[in-house]
Amino acid sequence: MGANTSQVSDLSENQSIRTLIGPDAISENEPFWNQLISFTFSSPNSSADAKLLEEAVVPLAKTLIQNNPRSGNFGSLVRVFLSRTKELKISTECQDQLFIWQAHNALFLVRCLLKVFIREINEEELHLQFTYQERAPGTYDSSCEDLLEELVCNLVHLIVEVPLLDITYNILFEAVTTLLILLSYQLFTKEILREGLIYRYLTRGRCLSLTSRLVKTLLYNFIRQEKYPPSTHVFQPQSDGGGLLYGLASGVASGLWSVFTLGGVGSRTGTEQDRNLLPLSNQSLLLLLVLANLTDGPDCPNPYRQSITCFKNTQDSSSFPSPQPHSFQINFNSLYTALCEQQKSDQATLLLYTLLHQNSNMRTYILSRTDMENLVLPILDILYHVEERNSHHVYMALIILLILTEDDAFNRSIHEVILKNISWYTERVLTEISLGSLLILVVIRTIQFNMTRTRDKYLHTNCLAALANMSAQFRNLHQYAAQRIISLFALLSKKHNKVLEQATQSLPGPLGADDGTILPDYAQDLNVIEEVIRMMLEIINSCLSNSLHHNPNLLYALLYKRELFEQFRSHPSFQDIMQNLDTVIGFFSQRLEQAGSDLSVERVQEVIKKGAAALPKDRLKKFPELKFKYVEEEQPEDFFIPYVWSLVFNSGVGLYWNPQGIELFSMDSP
Repeated sequence: MGANTSQVSDLSENQSIRTLIGPDAISENEPFWNQLISFTFSSPNSSADAKLLEEAVVPLAKTLIQNNPRSGNFGSLVRVFLSRTKELKISTECQDQLFIWQAHNALFLVRCLLKVFIREINEEELHLQFTYQERAPGTYDSSCEDLLEELVCNLVHLIVEVPLLDITYNILFEAVTTLLILLSYQLFTKEILREGLIYRYLTRGRCLSLTSRLVKTLLYNFIRQEKYPPSTHVFQPQSDGGGLLYGLASGVASGLWSVFTLGGVGSRTGTEQDRNLLPLSNQSLLLLLVLANLTDGPDCPNPYRQSITCFKNTQDSSSFPSPQPHSFQINFNSLYTALCEQQKSDQATLLLYTLLHQNSNMRTYILSRTDMENLVLPILDILYHVEERNSHHVYMALIILLILTEDDAFNRSIHEVILKNISWYTERVLTEISLGSLLILVVIRTIQFNMTRTRDKYLHTNCLAALANMSAQFRNLHQYAAQRIISLFALLSKKHNKVLEQATQSLPGPLGADDGTILPDYAQDLNVIEEVIRMMLEIINSCLSNSLHHNPNLLYALLYKRELFEQFRSHPSFQDIMQNLDTVIGFFSQRLEQAGSDLSVERVQEVIKKGAAALPKDRLKKFPELKFKYVEEEQPEDFFIPYVWSLVFNSGVGLYWNPQGIELFSMDSP
């Protein structure tokens, strides 16, 4: 790139770049390389600038692809980078900023070229680009080192060995980003990749022994949430070092990280500014998710997933090392705090899901926390703003709730946490409400949104499952939460009657075909909507059977709308479950009649509270406990790999791919 390059438009005319991509070989010992990697660069500061950089690099990289078999210059550039990284740790300890800066610049050039190579040529051809040597045109020595593997292992070593300081921030970010680029072949094929050179290097080769250290380092990068250091801390040349810098200004390529993504898959999550402030944290999390979701080999489980599933708390005093491969210890409190703070991004929510679902140590720790509201509230915020989120983010948030509600202690404790003034809940002013009641409100709101807008059976089923899991432990429900439970049943009842009426009126034709309205998919099938109604009846029954005396507000709402349930008393699908509701409604109705007419709200509540204590428990029929457990579907990679790569495409800092080349997912997917 050379000393004078400062604008994207200069790239194609820059003499050092033209020499690099030209047909003539340049010896690794030439001073050319020192000059090439001593450059400054104006920081691209928008998505448009990222696109400009990509478009400027593409023709240069294509020329190099043609000339490299003769020149071997790409391999020489890689070796120049590798030669500098061997002493990188020492350079860091000695505060040798010039050395680190040049190593960073070399890696940035490699990364920019690799990104185009991967789009233009397959993995075998890419491997060949690393093998060409300068000694004779078009020849290579098959017995020499595998330079591509050397680069991959070197990057992993760099990430785990070099400490994160202001002067190393840039090069660590570049190392993480380059590994992401090397794995990006997945973007350009619809099929899930289950094999490949890069895959083998990372899962079976020399990198395998560093698996746990890499996972731990990426997690700590996420935990630390280090902001990009001020430019004055990135590179300060010595006062007598001007000659070494070929007359450069003191700024370095420090702004390159701020190149933003262009284009989007679904709705963009977070803001460019958010990612811009924490580039290493963001990129490390994306790489961690990509690695964790690599497929298992036929006889080789994904070591990164193994590592994520078994790491332990640093406070865990149980025997160590763990019998599981690639285990390590990390500070769970720090990880929990970072997870609570970062849920606004898809990738942080996906990490939380991964840990809850796959790491039993982390799940146990999270469920033992006494400040669960710090985690649950951001998840509820995602669901509450369902209109603004992409569907995958909503799914992940909902599944997290479902996993949490599998735990009875969680279901009890959330009703003991009292919250004040939930500002983002705008339907009604909630000056004081339990976390449990708020959770119920948000889940019911999600169900109602789904019924009228998205009509997604998967979302619907999981919402009901979470409510069912909680129902036996409902305690002191807020009056508004109790009203919304009954209101949801009223809405379902209304839809049931409408479908039943249409079915009766137009038996020969499809349900809902004559009134000009489009009913949700599930409502077009009478059996399905009756299953949903039964589920709601079971949820209400579970609460009444297990904690009737703890829920006067639900009893009040049930009695106030008791006529809703009359039509289902004789229905064959609901007769058994209606027995308990009939018993409760009949018992309390009789007590209210005995109390007189024109009762005030306060008097009704008093009668209900006394009646709840007087109702014999043996009057209510016992039903099996409502319990639903989340189970990943078969071949989860078909969902998760496209999702993870859509996040890289959409949220990777300093990365832009032409949307027209993407095959893994469609541009209108989440």
